Amino acid sequence: MADTIIKTTQDRMQKSIESFQRELGSIRAGVANASILDRVQVLYYGVPTPLNQLAGISVPEARMLLITPYDKGSIADIEKAILQSDVGITPNNDGDVIRLTIPPLTKERRQELTKIVGKEAENAKIAVRNIRRDQIDEAKKLEKANEITEDDVKDYEKQIQTVTDKAVKQIDELAKEKEDEILNN
Repeated sequence: MADTIIKTTQDRMQKSIESFQRELGSIRAGVANASILDRVQVLYYGVPTPLNQLAGISVPEARMLLITPYDKGSIADIEKAILQSDVGITPNNDGDVIRLTIPPLTKERRQELTKIVGKEAENAKIAVRNIRRDQIDEAKKLEKANEITEDDVKDYEKQIQTVTDKAVKQIDELAKEKEDEILNN
């Protein structure tokens, strides 16, 4: 019963880390990365559709994304969706493909982005700590129901803390990597 507490803790914390990684992927670091378009929704025949379902996205150069629509008729809708999104890059449309040229980052923008990374990392750590609290509460409920002993609860608290420390360390490493990428590209 209580082993499921540890397993659930690990699973939930892993999902928080994966969510954090997706957030980091959407922060552009001055180099072309197709994941900056992950949240772009195109109004395609009246239905909001993810851009990556309507077009192939490739990286032909370090600072360029090439968007090749599967349906040439949707190119204007794709361009409009990119302009309305928070990507912040003006698309170049030649009728067949859309090119997004990633501008080099200014020093100020780099510092802004590292602050955003720090804020996202802190949000991820808060999520992990909330999971820790919930799982410890779950163990205490089992103790009150006389399903486990007080010593078991202490053991679970230690194991949950170990899992939490590991997750926080992983979040810190991911944030550091992203900050290095932003500052050095």
